[in-house]
Amino acid sequence: MNDVLPTPRFGRLIGVSLGPGDPDLITRRGWAALQSGACWAYPVKKAGEASYALDIARRGGLAVPEDAEPLVFPMTRDAGVLARAWARVANRCVELLAGGRDVVFLVEGDASTFATFGHLARAVRELAPVIEVDTIPGVSSFSAAAARVGTPLAEEDDTLAVIPAAYGVAVIDHLLDEFDTLILLKVKPLLDEVLALLERRDLLATSCFVEKVGAPDERVVTDVASLRGETVHYLSLLLVQNPARARGELRRGCRKRAEALQP
Repeated sequence: MNDVLPTPRFGRLIGVSLGPGDPDLITRRGWAALQSGACWAYPVKKAGEASYALDIARRGGLAVPEDAEPLVFPMTRDAGVLARAWARVANRCVELLAGGRDVVFLVEGDASTFATFGHLARAVRELAPVIEVDTIPGVSSFSAAAARVGTPLAEEDDTLAVIPAAYGVAVIDHLLDEFDTLILLKVKPLLDEVLALLERRDLLATSCFVEKVGAPDERVVTDVASLRGETVHYLSLLLVQNPARARGELRRGCRKRAEALQP
C-alpha cells in the first residue's frame, strides 16, 4: 500500500491596509491582524532597502517580528524582469502559507486601490487555488490628502475621477471637462507638463499638491506653480477642482438630456 502524502493546510493570505502614512489611520481590524501571530511580509524595491509600509507599522509602536519577510518588487517596466520577480514572490508566499500559518502582507494606503496586493493575491491563487485571501480595507492616499487640506472630494452628486498621471496630459485635459474633481496620483514623472496644462486651464488656484500624506515628512503645497522644475517624491498627488462657476455642469447637462427623453 502506497503512503499518501497529507494535503498541506494553507494559512490565509491577508492584505492589511495601513493607510498612506499616519499609523493612527490603521483600522482596528488591521491592527488585530498585525498582532495575531501571523507572519509579516512587506514590499521592498530591492533587497536590503527600507520599506515604507513597514515603517508605518513601526511608527505605530508595533514590534516587527523577527521573521518578518521582505518581498522584492522591482521598479521596472521590463516585462521579463517583472515576470521573474512575481514568480519568485508568489512561490515564496505559497511556501510560507503551506505551513498553516497566516501571512499578513503590509500595504501602504488601501489594498484595493492601485496597490500590489491584488496582483499578489491572484499570482498566489494561480499556484494554490485553495488559499483563502482576506483583504482588510483602509484609508487611501487621496482621501487622507483631502481631509488634510480640508477639501471635500465630492459633494451631493459631484463627479470624481482618480487616475495615475502616467495616462498623459491629453487624457487629463479631457477628464477636466468631464469631472468636478480630478485626483492625479504619482505625478512625479509628468509634473511640469501637468502644471502647464493647469495653467492653460486656469486651474492652478484650485489645485493642491500633497506629498507623503500622514508621514513625518509630509508636504502640502497650495501654490502649485512653485513646484515647476522640482523633483518630487514618488508618493505625491495633485487634487484638482474646477472653479465653482463650472461645478455641476456635467450633471446638469445629463439631467437635461434625461428630461428631454421623458414622454
